[in-house]
Amino acid sequence: MGGNFKSKLYLCIFTIGLILSGIQPKDMFTWFLEVFPAMLGMGILIVTYQKFQFTSLTYCAILIHCYILFIGGHYTYAEVPLFDWIRDEFHLARNNYDKIGHFAQGFVPSMISRELFIRLQWVKKGSPLFVLTLFTALAISALYELLEWAVAIGTGENAEAFLGTQGYIWDTQSDMFMAMMGSLSMLLLFSNLQDKSIKEKL
Repeated sequence: MGGNFKSKLYLCIFTIGLILSGIQPKDMFTWFLEVFPAMLGMGILIVTYQKFQFTSLTYCAILIHCYILFIGGHYTYAEVPLFDWIRDEFHLARNNYDKIGHFAQGFVPSMISRELFIRLQWVKKGSPLFVLTLFTALAISALYELLEWAVAIGTGENAEAFLGTQGYIWDTQSDMFMAMMGSLSMLLLFSNLQDKSIKEKL
């Protein structure tokens, strides 16, 4: 009963964010590219829900990541107003909202994969679990960078807002670095909390 209510609540919050994000976005094509991973992920979670339910901790992390994507899709990552203000206030070279997104791209997949590894008993706890979780997050980050590259080749100038490089030549490398930092942060700071959540779930 409680789990069913929570799942409906998460879906409702997700849907509200998606709709608000899609109201007069900066660029509709960019919006679709940015929020598509969230829509795809939600679709997978819905289809697999009867067979596997994640902990509330993981679902909350996924929902936060979705909202990061929604905001980036609505404004484009290079033009999120708060981070424009931060850039100007602290005399930074660029709007760094995309780095928040890539940090989450490492943090949230690590939480998802670690829970799967533990609950499906694919990997034992210890160093192998740590390393495989980290490498999974890095692989996802690298695949996303390849996707961005493919989109850029396929759409030309229309992909500039999607890429959000803002003239920074090391953008791809720094994106993957932020994903690694997100993964390490999850593993070092939240593993015990996740273990507790998994134990309660079981």
